[in-house]
Formats: sequence, C-alpha cells, structure tokens
Amino acid sequence: MSALLEEPTATERLCPRDEAEVVEAVAWAVSNGRTLDVAGAGSKAGLGRHIQTDATLELKALTGVTLYEPEELVLSARAGTPIAEIEALVAASNQMMAFEPMDYGPLLGQPAGGGTLGGVMACNLAGPRRPSAGAARDHALGVRAVSGRAEAFKAGGRVVKNVTGYDLPRGLSGSHGTLAAFTELTIKVLPGPETVETLLILGLDDAAAASAMSAAMGSYYDVSGAAHLPADIAGLVPAVAGAGRAVTALRLEGVKPSILHRRGKLEALLGGRGELSFLDADASRAFWRTVRDVEPFALTSGETLDAGPAIWRVSVAPMAGAAVVAALRPLGVRALYDWAGGLVWIALPDGTPRAAEVRAAVAATGGGHATLIRASASARASEQVFQPLDPVTKALVTRMKDGFDPARVLSPGRMYAGV
Repeated sequence: MSALLEEPTATERLCPRDEAEVVEAVAWAVSNGRTLDVAGAGSKAGLGRHIQTDATLELKALTGVTLYEPEELVLSARAGTPIAEIEALVAASNQMMAFEPMDYGPLLGQPAGGGTLGGVMACNLAGPRRPSAGAARDHALGVRAVSGRAEAFKAGGRVVKNVTGYDLPRGLSGSHGTLAAFTELTIKVLPGPETVETLLILGLDDAAAASAMSAAMGSYYDVSGAAHLPADIAGLVPAVAGAGRAVTALRLEGVKPSILHRRGKLEALLGGRGELSFLDADASRAFWRTVRDVEPFALTSGETLDAGPAIWRVSVAPMAGAAVVAALRPLGVRALYDWAGGLVWIALPDGTPRAAEVRAAVAATGGGHATLIRASASARASEQVFQPLDPVTKALVTRMKDGFDPARVLSPGRMYAGV
C-alpha cells in the first residue's frame, strides 16, 4: 500500500492513480478490517453525517476526459476530473451539462470550483434547471466503479439503449460513496442555449411568489428556471440588489426572437401581480450562478462549519415551501427558493439544526424531504442528516449496502447509521 499513500499527513490518505489501485486499496481495507471515506477533491467533505474512518480514499488523481463526441452528445471522464474542466470543454462546442451541477464548495467553507464529476454523480447534484432537465442521475449513461467487495465493475454504455437490466449508473447516483467508488463515468450532454434573459417580478411575498412561479412553469413559454429571493436575500445578490425588494425570477433561454416573444407573453400573464423588470444575458448568467450555488448562504470570514448558520435543503411541493418557511419564522430563519418553490434553502442563524422543528414543518405541509447540509460535526453525528427512512425503504437500502459493501468498508454511516 505504500505506493498509494500521500505524505505528509496526519490522517492516512490513499491516493490511487488508476482503477487497479482503487481495487488494491479497497482489497487492503477489506482484508485488514479497515474503513475508507470515499472522496474526490474534498469540496463536499462536510456533507452528510460526520463519520470517522481509518483512512480516506481520495480519487482526485483519476482525472482526464477519455471520450467526447459532440455530435453524439456523449462524454466520458475519470471520476476525479474537475467539473470546471468539463464545463469549459463542452462550452467550446456550444454544449452544456444540462442538469447544471451546483458547486457546494463555498457553502461548506471550501474554495469554489473544486467539484469533480465523481462527486457530482455521487451526490446526484442539480441546479435551477432541475424541474425541466432532471437531476444528475437522469444524465448518467455508464459507470466504471469498484465495490466494497474490491471488485471492479462497469454498467451502462455510451447511449441510452445500452442501459439494460438494472440501471446501475442511475441507481448509484446519490449514494454518497457508500456503495462503490466511481472510477469513470459517461454522461450525456446537450446543446447550450444561444442566449438567456430573466424576467423579474418585484415585491411579492413568499406565497404570492409561489403562485406566480407555478403559473409561469405551467405555461407554454418554456421557463427553464424559477426562483424567489425575499428582500433580505435579494439585497445580497449583486444582479438584483438595487431592486430593494423581494425578487421573483423566471429564466428564458434559447434564440433571441423566441425569448422576446415568450417574455412578452409572460409579461401579459403575470403583469398584474407586481412590478416587472428583466436581466440581460450577462446579468442573468451571474444571477443564476448565485442561485445555483446558494451564494447568500456561503460561509463568510469568521464563520466555520462549527460556528456558522445551520443550513437545510428542503424539497416539498412547490406551493408548500412558503408554508414551511412561515412555520419556522419564529426561529429567525432566512430562506431562498429555487425549483419554482419546490426547493427551499433555509438558514438557522444560531447554528443549531433544530431538526425536529424543521421536519415537523415539512410534515405539516404534506411531507417532503429535509436534508441537513451544513452544521457542526457533533450535530451531523447526532442528528438524522438525511430524511429518515420508512421501514420498507430502509430494508431496501440495507439490502443494497449488503450487496455492494457487506463488510461496511466504504463511507459507513455517511448517509444512515449502520449503512
């Protein structure tokens, strides 16, 4: 194992350079009864339950795009390949990763731009285009990985029709490294829009904004993003800070004549709800990056995971988000709404997660999912970070862990205790 160790370090880190060395690292852990925390470049190290393992399996050396066929809309890359590198490559061919992966780095106190393809797929990340384009797993075509049995395997292919039997590329997405260590992934990419504009409705309260976003998303005008920033959050976003009020934003992408036509139709549909404005292409791109990465809640100077606001990611029916936030207002929360109100980022100022209150508010509106994204290590070790599982789902998750990682070698407990 000495060839895999990266020095100097206070904690043992295994840094494989290829798939064979990943197999070697996992085999060593299995044979010696050791546990491994599966990681990429570390941009999401604070995400999930706080766990202690014997070593970290870092996949950041597994880099490089191995296949890119723009005409076929397909790309393969090793798991440690930076997302920024992939985005720049596909943008040169006027293409994009349509699921718009979020950069968790600043939110978790890490530098921006450090995410990797393996990390994005392991966490099943998606940004504002999620309602129309789907999540990361919906763009997964193929995967090469190493299971907790120290067995290398591959699944899927380079086109959708090659995905037969169990759809492992999608099934492993969102497993947070608890089932397998990715070594290479194949995804589909899509043509990028020619340009973008954003229609703004100013001054709406949260409930009125949810209604407006629902009307826009239910229209024929192909809205590719809908977000609402209450006044205190909008004031922190340079593109809209001058409004001095809450901002409800509707993104329109495509060719310029189409955008102008659709914007006019939306203005007619929504004009009676509040004052209208719009952002041009450059301001729109900056605004939606801010929303994607939840920049108003990024850790600032002097704040740490142990001494900063606790952050929740709440997924509910779009019209229910405002009610969740209203129920939590006595706690002094701040909120940012994405996915037309179906995704609510909630900040609790004193750093205490208050999981019981948050999940009670979610349950009272018809149910959903609440994930504790940022909190102290002690809180992430003691709280249910991910939405608690019902007995049937828990049994299924346990069986999957038994199948892929029976010795509980890979990130044990990262998502759920014992799994």
